[in-house]
Amino acid sequence: MDVTAKLDDMGKPAWIAVMVLGFIVFWPVGLAILGYLIWSGRMGCWKRNGMNGMGRARGRWHGPQNGRHAESTGNSAFDEYRNETLQRLEEEQKEFFAFLERLRQAKDKAEFDQFMADRRQGGGSQSGPEPQPQA
Repeated sequence: MDVTAKLDDMGKPAWIAVMVLGFIVFWPVGLAILGYLIWSGRMGCWKRNGMNGMGRARGRWHGPQNGRHAESTGNSAFDEYRNETLQRLEEEQKEFFAFLERLRQAKDKAEFDQFMADRRQGGGSQSGPEPQPQA
């Protein structure tokens, strides 16, 4: 068993004690431990990505992975509802991304049409002289 697993089993007070000892012995060690605790989420009191304060996952559901949905909760009605809802949300996401792509294409076309109209009216609105080739 590695040191981090042992400290995780002991809880936050153990991590705090190690960090304080690190600051007492040599301040960069304490700072490194503090950075690790913040980066790994071990000291966070907020719930981050379904993780509890010690960085271990709570529950069994971790969201869709590789197109597969979570394992069964034992409640078939809920599982069916969850799968239907996730499938509906995935379809809506695809439709939304398709809409955004059409919107980008329409914007690009409008900008290009405006550019061509400006160019036909007399060379467009260029600022300054044309660049000269350098020898």
